[in-house]
Amino acid sequence: MSPSSNYPEMLRGAALRVTRPRLAVLDAVHEHPHADTDTVYGAVRATLPDVSRQAVYDVLHALTTAGLVRRIQPSGSVSRYESRIGDNHHHVVCRACGTIADVECAVGEAPCLTPSEAHGFVVDEAEVIYWGLCENCSTSVSP
Repeated sequence: MSPSSNYPEMLRGAALRVTRPRLAVLDAVHEHPHADTDTVYGAVRATLPDVSRQAVYDVLHALTTAGLVRRIQPSGSVSRYESRIGDNHHHVVCRACGTIADVECAVGEAPCLTPSEAHGFVVDEAEVIYWGLCENCSTSVSP
């Protein structure tokens, strides 16, 4: 079963109405992992040419708030969206081209990192971003 066949059920399960823009944004985020808003907007416009940029922003916000998509924002980058939710994974980001890839958690359970001092916080999430050069960029850099 393709993920798109579950979109209406996902939306209803999150107490959101099933609308064409929401279905299109969910599909765009699933088809373009770590996409920025412009990429999502372009993908949605390919199927819904009359949708506004503001509508896409609003849908992304609603889906993120409902926990159906995850928003990440590596330092120096615009917001990115991904459909991989509900697990404890991290990201590796290329310093040169900005490519982002998922990385499995080294510990395997949330929170991945236990702080040395929690200062009274109950920690339920840790963000880990690995930085470096992707394979394409590292081979193009002269030694």
